[in-house]
Amino acid sequence: MNELVILHNPRCSKSRQAVDAAKDQSAEIIPYLTQPLTRPQLLELLHKLEDEPTALVRRDATFKELGLTDEDVATKEQVADVLAEHPKLMERPVLIREDRAIIGRPTERVQPFLES
Repeated sequence: MNELVILHNPRCSKSRQAVDAAKDQSAEIIPYLTQPLTRPQLLELLHKLEDEPTALVRRDATFKELGLTDEDVATKEQVADVLAEHPKLMERPVLIREDRAIIGRPTERVQPFLES
């Protein structure tokens, strides 16, 4: 089986659920807030992501405080720029295997990805 990578925020219950669901698999858990992805790594992730690139950006209070709008995260390049500067805005968890990646929300998406 190919290496599974989970971009994880231990403070997030959905992220903890994904890590727990993958406990029987060999998974590399990356705490992306303390080990943020570089812009090139983010672009690689966005190339693999089965979701729209803009879905990788959380629309939370920080997003609003930064004065960001949907137009600021409409392309892969814009998303990579924003997340490289503000990793806290990355949606989580993100599961990656080979050339596929998903956002593990809703949590019902995690198990089928782990089994594929």
